[in-house]
Amino acid sequence: MTPEQRVMRARIAAHAQHAQGRTNTAAARKAFADRWEREVDPDGVLAPVERAKRAEHAKRAHFQRLALKSAQSRARKTRNAA
Repeated sequence: MTPEQRVMRARIAAHAQHAQGRTNTAAARKAFADRWEREVDPDGVLAPVERAKRAEHAKRAHFQRLALKSAQSRARKTRNAA
């Protein structure tokens, strides 16, 4: 097989894998969700519905903090550039 054919075969495989969508990231998404549930209920005493609700809020708070830090950093860079 020529190098060009190997590249074409690899591209076909990559496109086929990405066409599957979320099926190839299920384990990673579950681990990510489980992280937030462990954070809000380390002893596992909450009801599953309450744990999921709190985990979602913890995740949203985390990403809001990241967004705030990003906005502050951009503002600081803008001030320093002026």
